[in-house]
Amino acid sequence: MSSRGDRLDAALKAYDLRGRVGPELDDDLLYALGWATARAMATAHGVPGAVIACDMRPDSQRFAEWLARGVRDAGLEPTHLGLASTDQLYFASGHWGLPGLMVTASHNPAGWNGVKLCGPRAAGLSRAQGLGEIAELVLAAPELPAGEPGAGVDDAAAAELARAYSAALRELTGVGGGRRLRIVADCGNGMGGQLLPQVFGTAAGLPALDLDVEGLYTELDGTFPNHPANPLDPANLVDAQAAVVAAGADVGLAFDGDADRCFFIDETGAAASASAVGALVAAREIERAHDAGEVRPVVLHNLLTSVAVPAAIRAAGGEPVRTPVGHSGIKQLMATRGAVFACEHSAHFYFRDFFGADSGMLAACHILAALERSDRTLSQLLAAYAPQAMSGEVNSEVGDAAEVLEDFAAAAAAGDFGPGEVDRLDGVTLSGADFWMNVRMSNTEPLVRLNVESPEPARTAQLRDAALRLIRRG
Repeated sequence: MSSRGDRLDAALKAYDLRGRVGPELDDDLLYALGWATARAMATAHGVPGAVIACDMRPDSQRFAEWLARGVRDAGLEPTHLGLASTDQLYFASGHWGLPGLMVTASHNPAGWNGVKLCGPRAAGLSRAQGLGEIAELVLAAPELPAGEPGAGVDDAAAAELARAYSAALRELTGVGGGRRLRIVADCGNGMGGQLLPQVFGTAAGLPALDLDVEGLYTELDGTFPNHPANPLDPANLVDAQAAVVAAGADVGLAFDGDADRCFFIDETGAAASASAVGALVAAREIERAHDAGEVRPVVLHNLLTSVAVPAAIRAAGGEPVRTPVGHSGIKQLMATRGAVFACEHSAHFYFRDFFGADSGMLAACHILAALERSDRTLSQLLAAYAPQAMSGEVNSEVGDAAEVLEDFAAAAAAGDFGPGEVDRLDGVTLSGADFWMNVRMSNTEPLVRLNVESPEPARTAQLRDAALRLIRRG
């Protein structure tokens, strides 16, 4: 078996740990991570404990118990919440003012797992800020104790969390207060299957909302017997799209495995643009801020969202601020700028009043509330925020990613793709009069990623193909 250090090197990413169960993640590494996180957080923040939760993958509950044992052996008190979505773990961190550890591999396939970490009040961590120090302490942690971890679920805390989380989402959005909607929700056998009855029904101890909800694949099953819980892949939306059309539903929701992201399907069965969704939710959050007396609330958007997003923010009376990709940096910038909302092209939506954390279900409640209070369809609501022709993210495996970025920067500066300005906020971006292109290294995989937007599909395809010829040559 490889050493703890080898496994850590393989699993440690820019913002979390993620890897294959066995070769890269095992009980020992999870125990050491719990111990190291507790030591680091006690030193940095003086906290008395940590909150821990897990998704439905076969190894997740055992891993969560070893995390909890590590936290306890390091001198802090673990609050083990058991099965929860990642955004529920973030809410718990904010609710109790404690650091959090969430066992999940999000949208990765079966056989993978990982841990997402946050500081007290859901503060973002990254290798550059906090996670690197925890990784160093992992190597100094004690050996895995013999026997079982002996760290059970705190049922009372889990029930309190479910109720507080569900009540907060209802209060922040007003969902359930308008016309009755018919909803299809594809949970992909992930944690969304537990959220539906808590947020919309009575499972959290709240009255049921007046919504007609049809759930698909709501059984928690981390082997993903129906389709991978990765809505970024259009193939995984097909069942929900068909169900929306067959049921005459107003909207379809598609959650990823840990349910921190939600993708939307309109009444025609078409997948909605994450940028359009982000723009609509931004307008609602800006309106809430205006109602509270804020004059020009800040909204963040990463540099890969459509140009429709900053335009919508300005039109609603907000101040758009462009950011790099990545949740840790966005959370930190939200705190320093007091931003009310942030959105990413990958359907991560962040909310100031949700401790600056991202929540797919909170975004879903916003969309449902907007529909309830309108006589328009979802496609009509989103039409005002429609992006131009976007390439989508095109990935390439290359030998030397840094060299590829320099070659693209040189070509962009020379005008090979047309006149424009080059910046390096995240990778290399070329912004022309009617288009933009970005080439960046992945934060989580050995890939170079390309994104393009222009007014016309043919122009976008031309720019995409020209960039790919440069990226993939040799």
